[in-house]
Amino acid sequence: MDEAKRSPLGTSTANGQPPYGEAGRAGADGPPPIVPQPASLARVAGAVRLPKTFTALHHRNFRLYWVGQVVSLCGTWMQTTAQNWLVYQLTASPFTLGLLNFANQTPTLLFTLFAGVMADRANKRTFLITTQTLAMLQAAILAVLVYTGTARAEHVIVLAFILGTINAFDNPIRQSFTPELVPKTDIMNAVALGATAFNGARIIGPAIGGAVVAWVGASGAFGLNALSFLAVLAGLFMIQYQPRAPQRQRDPLWTSLREGVNYIRGNRAVITLLLQASMVGIFGMPYATLMPVMAADVLGLDAGGYGLLMSATGVGALAGALILASLGNYRHKGRLVMMGDFLFPTLLLLFTLSRVTWLSTILLAGMGLFLILRNATTNTLLQTAVPDQLRGRVISVYMVMFIGMTPVGALQSGWLAQNYGAPFALQVGCVILLLSALLVLWRRPEVRNLP
Repeated sequence: MDEAKRSPLGTSTANGQPPYGEAGRAGADGPPPIVPQPASLARVAGAVRLPKTFTALHHRNFRLYWVGQVVSLCGTWMQTTAQNWLVYQLTASPFTLGLLNFANQTPTLLFTLFAGVMADRANKRTFLITTQTLAMLQAAILAVLVYTGTARAEHVIVLAFILGTINAFDNPIRQSFTPELVPKTDIMNAVALGATAFNGARIIGPAIGGAVVAWVGASGAFGLNALSFLAVLAGLFMIQYQPRAPQRQRDPLWTSLREGVNYIRGNRAVITLLLQASMVGIFGMPYATLMPVMAADVLGLDAGGYGLLMSATGVGALAGALILASLGNYRHKGRLVMMGDFLFPTLLLLFTLSRVTWLSTILLAGMGLFLILRNATTNTLLQTAVPDQLRGRVISVYMVMFIGMTPVGALQSGWLAQNYGAPFALQVGCVILLLSALLVLWRRPEVRNLP
């Protein structure tokens, strides 16, 4: 996926919520809307006392953004599912699948560091409105091409590159949005709830996407994704947002970028977290690239079965995100990262050996749980450790090391799958990840003890 509407992370202080009864009567005046409205759902959430797991939802701005993201992310996962399946049906080539994901993620490697400098200078809400509007137009163009029967694999790949470029600027700004909208004590909960939205959509989106592709074709999934952007745009417009004063200094771009890199170089724990993120991007995330091959050629499933496998990963990831949200300001985050670094590749390795659909589904759910534990906890550690004035730049480096390395992983896994089979390609990555985790445990024990 695109990593573009990947986790919503913003909130602010609650204020002026109408009584619950008013919200209830408003919903009873007519038939329910087809698309959930961020404002009305946010008012309902604000009127109800929420458990500790959902602490960040007490803040009005976060509710508006979060609800909009839930709707929009479902559309994103529908498009991701349909796009991969469409290209594999058009070409029957695992390498072309790798090329598709290479095109989608390469802009992260090229542009995200510069976007991180902009994140420390720009009005983040205005910037996000722009990027989300452009992503909506990209989905609409893709829907029209497929509906008219003119889409070819090269069209999908070019549009994937365009979306990747949009995401390269969107991601670091969205990630660094969090501290402007939540108090520091709620950052871990907000990150976890962002991951909850992302992975809840990861369950619903692929399941609906697979069904829509089987029923009306890929154009339906792309069109629904374009419509889903209206929800997140509505949430962004409704947020009562007072941006922090932008960075007054206007150092040259390279000077500002070097300042962030120098901070990272001086912190061994941060460097280790970033290197481990890159290892997961190269050797772990190709599982998503090769999932159509595993579904169709290894397990003998159709588009609906492929959607089921992708949803299973989302079920586990959602469970992991909810566990993190319930932990609050947990004091042993380093242990969670190390646990994920070992158990994610172990379960993925077992999945490559399975030829039974129900067992594969269970293994993918467990894999998704531990993947989100390590990813969301790493994100939280970086968000809380970095000075405010450097956050955008450091998060942009994280985006490059994680998402930016996935094109390399997509190409190497696609080539291995083309020549030796998809299971072997994923098995090689799993072994490398396990060796990397052992090396960190041995040479960087301080990571395990991060608070």
